[in-house]
Amino acid sequence: MREEVLDLLAEICEDDVVKEDPETELFESGLLDSLGFAEFLVELEDQCGIVISPSEVERPDINTPEKILALVEARR
Repeated sequence: MREEVLDLLAEICEDDVVKEDPETELFESGLLDSLGFAEFLVELEDQCGIVISPSEVERPDINTPEKILALVEARR
């Protein structure tokens, strides 16, 4: 599951750094914006069956790949 989520995130961010450095600041670095995160959530639901509503999370809770992985794991 971890690899699938990181692959999806790398695709959305158009950068493999999210797989190489799980502490990368996604929003601050410009790799991800709110539209990109919404796209990630749609793909996550389609590919993995995990449903997370954008209104359920706040930016500080999802600002690194590691935090996104933790959120996904908690929802599995």
